[in-house]
Amino acid sequence: MNGYGDPLEILHRVFGHTGFRGEQETVVQHAVGGGSGLILMPTGGGKSLCFQIPALCRPGLGVVVSPLIALMEDQVAALRQQDVPAAALHSELPPDEARAVWRDLNNGTLKLLYVSPERLTAEGTLARLDEMEIALFAIDEAHCVSQWGHHFRPEYRALPILAQRFPRVPRLALTATADPRTVQDIQRQLGLEDCPVFRSSFDRPNIMISAQPREQERAQLRRFIKGAADGTGAGLIYCGTRRKAEQTADWLRQDGLDGLVFHAGMDPLAKREAHKRFAGGDPVVMAATIAFGMGIDRPDVRFVAHTDLPKSPESWYQEIGRAGRDGLPAQALLLYGAGDIALARHRIQESGASDEQKRVERQRLEAMVGIAEASTCRRQILLRCFGEEAPEPCGACDICLTPPKLFDGTVAAQKLLSAVLRTGRRFGLGHVVDVLQGKTTEKVAQFGHDQLPTFGVGRDLPEAAWRGVARQLVAQGALDVAVENHGELVPTDAARPILKGEQSVMLREELVTVPARGSLRTRGNIEAPSDPRFAALREWRKRTALAQGVPAYVIFQDRTLAEIATEQPETLESLSTIPGVGNTKLERYGQDVLRVLREFA
Repeated sequence: MNGYGDPLEILHRVFGHTGFRGEQETVVQHAVGGGSGLILMPTGGGKSLCFQIPALCRPGLGVVVSPLIALMEDQVAALRQQDVPAAALHSELPPDEARAVWRDLNNGTLKLLYVSPERLTAEGTLARLDEMEIALFAIDEAHCVSQWGHHFRPEYRALPILAQRFPRVPRLALTATADPRTVQDIQRQLGLEDCPVFRSSFDRPNIMISAQPREQERAQLRRFIKGAADGTGAGLIYCGTRRKAEQTADWLRQDGLDGLVFHAGMDPLAKREAHKRFAGGDPVVMAATIAFGMGIDRPDVRFVAHTDLPKSPESWYQEIGRAGRDGLPAQALLLYGAGDIALARHRIQESGASDEQKRVERQRLEAMVGIAEASTCRRQILLRCFGEEAPEPCGACDICLTPPKLFDGTVAAQKLLSAVLRTGRRFGLGHVVDVLQGKTTEKVAQFGHDQLPTFGVGRDLPEAAWRGVARQLVAQGALDVAVENHGELVPTDAARPILKGEQSVMLREELVTVPARGSLRTRGNIEAPSDPRFAALREWRKRTALAQGVPAYVIFQDRTLAEIATEQPETLESLSTIPGVGNTKLERYGQDVLRVLREFA
């Protein structure tokens, strides 16, 4: 299998792009020359081209290690749309299809093979690859090889054999989320210590990020969806439990939205059908646990919401990075509560991990808490987790758009901590707030708490404000929530200097809002398309994709259709200049696209 030609020529002829972005060209030239390396690029940053183009340029077979079947199948479908001979090998492949893949491999007719890590490292597979000319190995989602990675997968630990068994074959490790510790571990595990690391900025300026204390979850989500959905793209709502994912999908459907559900406890066929529906191009909203994870290639996801605090900035950023892969405006919302923070800390403490692993997980959790409770630009704090310093506030997060007010909350903190102590450290927040606000409830009267010195001393603040004080004290480590019991509030050792007046406490005023949709466009000039030609092109694409049984976006991405609608090409030659229209797609779909446009002429 010989190479297809020059990288830039392949980029234009096969993929329909006129030029590389960012670090892509440097990586491609390095790999075409036989070099190995680690590529760090954000989700949607164009990692796939960094191994696909070198695989097409070099003689032999490009082998891509991927952890998810859905990811493999989508990328293979996209490559076949461009007439690139590609296939996938994984555990769910029917035996006759697996035999057909091996037949094509033995005949030398395949150029790219996607394979799961356990299938690759099976001795039979490696032995057969020994007999073939290999262009390169690409290890996608490379953070899975590291014990410090947020999606560590034991089967990835067998991949170091590639460096030993194929020492002359280039190896490219690629990931969208890895902190400095994980980067070093990836290099060590895959034998890339002496190879270059190619870093692109992790900033995704088209995603407006915001976080709010979880007060009225459904109402907050409804407002968010109303402001973020555009009627064409999809949405994702990540839930902490399977039950909540199912309940969320139910009320979404009751609200008239096309709500789907996905979690690990579902029947495999139901999961595949849900993923297929999500990839199909309809404006669906997927309520899911993190089981709906890597491998989401749909480029027009307009919003991602989290109903519970993620365990680390890495996992959160990868999940919100599934929005706006087409470069158009998108939104991300994080809802969280004091219980989330306490529960996450408790789970780390009670886990069977090593002390070092617990220490690292605590550091990541506290970094995530810091992002959630931020009073300065969230994006700057987030990027710092990946070793990147943003020189100025982003202007595209809720903190930048609506800066929170800080106040000296020392007295409020003392009142709340004192009420917790005087009620015996065995009641939840609701009861403590009742005492502070002087409410003579049945429970308050039963325990005689209306006789306490702290009864009624908190009438100056509303209930929501007291919940905010408690949550921020939990975040700062002065208060804990006994998650293994009934959510009782328990002061920690860090509360003592606050109660004694030796330490002041600065708190944020509570503000629960959803930024206006127009604020999405404060960075860059990208506008969401509204041309009726765009809608017609999407409808044609949907019919075409259904007829072929492939995701809509592998035909053309929304960004390409929006460009076509704007430029209104009248000939195949002018259509060929639109980014994303390669030679194969021009030949396959060009006349249909021009026909759709002519209907508006």
